[in-house]
Amino acid sequence: MPPTSDPPRPDPDALLAETKRSARGRLKVYLGMSPGVGKTYEMLTAGRRRQREGEAEGKTVLVGVVETHGRVETEALLDGLEVLPRRPIEHRGRQLMEFDLDTALARRPSLLLVDEYAHSNAPGSRHPKRWQDVEELLAAGINVWTTLNVQHLDSLVDVVWKITGVRVRETVPDSALSLADDIELVDITPDELRERLDAGKVYVPETARLASTSFFKPENLTALREMALRRVAQTVDDQMVGAMRRQGIEGPWAAGERILVLIAGDPMASPLVRAGRRLSDLMMDAPWTVATVERPNRPTSSALAGRRIAEALKLAEQLGGSSVVLTGDDLPGAAIEFARRNNVTQIVLGKSHERIWKLISGRSLAHALLKQSGGAAVHFVTDGAPDGASAEPSLKQTYPPRTWLAYPAAAGMVAVAAGVAALLDRSAAGADLAMIFLAAVLISGLVLGLRPALFAAVIAVLGYNFFFLDPRFSMTIGHPGDVLTFLIFIAVASVTGWLAGRVRDQAGLVARRATAITALLASSRRLSAVATQTEAAKALAEQISATAGGSAVVLLADKGELSIVAGAPLPPELTTAAMTAARWAWDKEEAAGAGTGTLPQIGWTFRPLKGVRGRTGVVGIEAKNGLGGDEERLVLALLDQGAVALERAELAVTAVETESLRRSDRLRTALMNSISHDLRTPLSTVLGASTTLIDYGKSLKPEVRDDLLISIREEAERLNRYVGDLLDMTRLEGGALVPRTSLTDVRDVLAAAADRVTRRLGDRPLERDFPIQLSLVDIDPGLLEQAIVNILENAIAYSPDDAKIEIAVYEDRANVVISIEDEGKGIPTADLEGVFEKFRRLEESTDRTGKSVGLGLSISKGFVEAMGGRIAAASPIHGDAATGRRGTRILISLPKATPTHHLLM
Repeated sequence: MPPTSDPPRPDPDALLAETKRSARGRLKVYLGMSPGVGKTYEMLTAGRRRQREGEAEGKTVLVGVVETHGRVETEALLDGLEVLPRRPIEHRGRQLMEFDLDTALARRPSLLLVDEYAHSNAPGSRHPKRWQDVEELLAAGINVWTTLNVQHLDSLVDVVWKITGVRVRETVPDSALSLADDIELVDITPDELRERLDAGKVYVPETARLASTSFFKPENLTALREMALRRVAQTVDDQMVGAMRRQGIEGPWAAGERILVLIAGDPMASPLVRAGRRLSDLMMDAPWTVATVERPNRPTSSALAGRRIAEALKLAEQLGGSSVVLTGDDLPGAAIEFARRNNVTQIVLGKSHERIWKLISGRSLAHALLKQSGGAAVHFVTDGAPDGASAEPSLKQTYPPRTWLAYPAAAGMVAVAAGVAALLDRSAAGADLAMIFLAAVLISGLVLGLRPALFAAVIAVLGYNFFFLDPRFSMTIGHPGDVLTFLIFIAVASVTGWLAGRVRDQAGLVARRATAITALLASSRRLSAVATQTEAAKALAEQISATAGGSAVVLLADKGELSIVAGAPLPPELTTAAMTAARWAWDKEEAAGAGTGTLPQIGWTFRPLKGVRGRTGVVGIEAKNGLGGDEERLVLALLDQGAVALERAELAVTAVETESLRRSDRLRTALMNSISHDLRTPLSTVLGASTTLIDYGKSLKPEVRDDLLISIREEAERLNRYVGDLLDMTRLEGGALVPRTSLTDVRDVLAAAADRVTRRLGDRPLERDFPIQLSLVDIDPGLLEQAIVNILENAIAYSPDDAKIEIAVYEDRANVVISIEDEGKGIPTADLEGVFEKFRRLEESTDRTGKSVGLGLSISKGFVEAMGGRIAAASPIHGDAATGRRGTRILISLPKATPTHHLLM
């Protein structure tokens, strides 16, 4: 028999990734090489086609935002499509119209068209970029179509600039485009595009003439077209590989390429990151890492260099790579060790003009990597920026003032040494005056650092020669024997200054790291000793405030609402925008605020606290001067410790109270008490009234007999409703409920339901607000009537005798909406989400208590959803402080049998 082989097994990572994507909306990108190729036209054409196909199924296509640029053909395609009104934003005295993200989320269309994926939103918007708006829409489960030109991809900015001479400012991270489920290339030849340009179909004639001789040159368009084709081909290949992995199909996979990008604090840091991303794309999305090496013997003295490194590492994360900070005195050795340990096959670094002495001595980084790289390929990226083209700020503007004060201080120390030497020269003949200058150089190195020490050495050599070597007050050396002394003095002064400065810098670095370790140890001890979440939050806020050098605040969630628990130095008052960013960090479990892509205009940065089991809170940091690399890493470590401490405090409380056991026992007891009491009460009333009629019926007055008979009927009906509720809930949970739908006028059902509860209204007025005409809905009239009756009975039970109850119905383009409002005490905000749960009743004493098993609203929800509708509760709706009446509104949305055309609304 031939040998058997195991069947192919799907890749678990590919299946997990597909599961995560299935919970999100689908993204389709119409990609083109440049403006004018017809991306918006093609998107709108496909949108109209999708609308015609989905009208029968009630699927809606909504145009979120479209830029027609005055093109008549494109504007004509908007006819028949619903366009979402734009939201005005005030900025510097002007009113800007932007995409209304919140309305789009509330509408939840089946498909949303959002033009210009790379657009920058107006200041004051929730996100600075439109692609971030699209990310939130996708996370909410909304399908989105959008358009993009290839030159707006972040990794291609430098390439496009070199080809066209145009620096693209509005960009989209490649990682955002990688989330696209489909990419459709909208392509025409460069000649056809130039013909459209000349015909005025892209820009107005004056602009078209200028564009034709600059950006829209044939060679530029050809290069951009090639980049667009390559990007689409790469996406198709990624989709093919993903499908093969999910199905377990074996094949020749990529050869495990791994890329390492080395950056420093020079202007090439960001271009190198983009080059690494492009190399990863060419190698079938190979894993790539951006690394920088911190050298203890040469700390970064420039704030600009540190900021460049931080921005480049952040850019790497946005483009889909990873980042790491290495430590070592030997830069090539640290890089090669990391490459060998992580099986790196490709190394990317910048090639600048090396100093000749480095090339001769073999200390050139490029030379060292080529010599030690082993089997890894080394790629050099040169800085092709012409003179004056760099937009980098001047180094002089970024150094702190006290950095420059070190050089005058060093010169002052040498001057003091010269004064002391002059006094000794007069009083003590034959004194070794050079030692005094060496002492000044040594003190400069220990106090001020390496570079001031070398500066002091140069001044000391010149001063010693000028003032104390014959002939004095001259730079010449009179005695041949003094030449050797002078040379030795130069060497000793330089080496002394270099060693002293290096020791001082290394001591400073060790001290900073020791301070960080001490802070972590102190924080760990303090957080481990806290007993409550409030104490843990206070300790965390104080530690982060001390580390960041600014204000810190800790927010915890109470019944889904964030509130400030602790702050340092004092609990701050957060603005509405800051609280919005904090809620975003809590809901999305990602950073928001300053330095992020969400609400960056506020002064606070909010980060979620993630413990072992999940999120525990949010921390806000207001660092006025920003966080350096060391401070940021220390803050992140403190956040991890704080999250675990908060979680531990919560678990301790839960363990002490044995909350899980108590909840189970309480639910079981409540269920038994509710059913036994609610069924026994009407039975006792019926039994007592009927016994009285049997025993004393002939001797009772007619009005007494009538009252007893009415009581029997009401309690029997009440008992019948309770039994019916239990049976209906059994049908819902057993899946035996099958709606018998028919085209129905909702007004008739509402009138019948209102008639059924007339006798139980008492003195409560029941108002009806029905339109003259109303579209039909395809529902089960009996189920809807019972759902409405349950809601009305709930409103009667929770409202006073003189409170008004209102039934209203209206319609929008796709739905008929029923609204039932009362003027009762309302529902607490914390209980809104659970108001439709089984056996759920308010714990406060009301006239509802003892009259229901708490199934009415739960059954209504089941009936409405079985017919394809939706139900929700809102409270408060009145807020009458004098009477305490807050009111409740129950909304039922039922889909129309045929959606109304938008021109008829």
